[in-house]
Amino acid sequence: MLPDSALSDLPLVSTAVDESDLSPIVPRTRPRVSPLGAAVLLRAALAFLTFAALGALAIPAMAETGVQQVAPPKSEPRLRGDVTARGDVLTLADLVESAPEALAGRPLFRAPALGATGTIQTRRIVEAATALGIQGLETGGRMQIAVQRAARRLGPPDIEAALKRGLESGYGLDPRSVAVRFDGDGPTLLAPVDLNGQAAALDMTYDPRSHRVSGLVSLGERQASLRVSGVVIELREVAVLTRALNRGEPVKESDLVTERRPREAVAGDAQAGASAAVGEVAQHALAAGTILRISDTAPPELVARGESVTIVYETPSVSLSMRGLANEGGRLGAVVNVVNVTSKKVLQATVIGPGRVSVGPGPVAQQGATAPQVQATASLR
Repeated sequence: MLPDSALSDLPLVSTAVDESDLSPIVPRTRPRVSPLGAAVLLRAALAFLTFAALGALAIPAMAETGVQQVAPPKSEPRLRGDVTARGDVLTLADLVESAPEALAGRPLFRAPALGATGTIQTRRIVEAATALGIQGLETGGRMQIAVQRAARRLGPPDIEAALKRGLESGYGLDPRSVAVRFDGDGPTLLAPVDLNGQAAALDMTYDPRSHRVSGLVSLGERQASLRVSGVVIELREVAVLTRALNRGEPVKESDLVTERRPREAVAGDAQAGASAAVGEVAQHALAAGTILRISDTAPPELVARGESVTIVYETPSVSLSMRGLANEGGRLGAVVNVVNVTSKKVLQATVIGPGRVSVGPGPVAQQGATAPQVQATASLR
């Protein structure tokens, strides 16, 4: 990288339409040429005659031996197309193809700012090349070229990750359970492309009461840095539907994903995980992307209204079963009304399985636990 004093002498690459932000090319002072004397002219004439005589003698010799020497074609300097600058300056080789090696590294223009794009008028490049002694630069008819300054961009996700690491090490917060909502638009940190590594949050402050956080996000030894601020948002895990469900449709494991959402934007009865709702059925139509609430799903009904059921009566010593008809549907553990089809009597029974209900006895009837069990099929009256 050039020192600041040398860099300030270079003209800018324009980022304005009318080149109003350009400084003129620094003119180079040409040395004064003294008139040639008679002695100098005489020595030049003698040297010319000597070379001419040697050439006349060498040509027949080359013809006799059959040796033919062909000089390699020399490519002419040519203006490049649009270029990408990776440093602070643009050299002659960056702008001109086949530039002389001795001049290739000569800086000509200052590059635009990181991530910015500018233009250079062709005439300005020609003037700079002419000042270096390069004549007849081929431009290909271009009036200007575009110059883009390469940059490494760190967007909001990278900057948020740096703040989270700082919150974890400095304040003990779990980075998986928090997010950062930045003030204003999402920040972007621009850095030189050769500046590697991950960003770090320096000089960070966090107020647990207001949840305000601020810090200096930096790359390298503060070679690129940006001060940011925002609010720390607490997250919680919720179950989110991946497809729409109709009322009564069962929830499958593939229908749910677990996501972290801001706690303030999630209902208090939201399902904490996907596993709790698997196997249950939707209580109403649910759209894809819905955050499931506890009331959105329920266990399926094991007994449907109007369905034939088996009524079971069990004690430690007696087991009876009979046919019945459910007056209402019910889930596991629900109490429903059933009709004994033999006696036409309405009984209250507890759903114990698919198509099965129980009309077990009270505590007094269950005292004879040691008595032998008798199984029978009968009707309860």
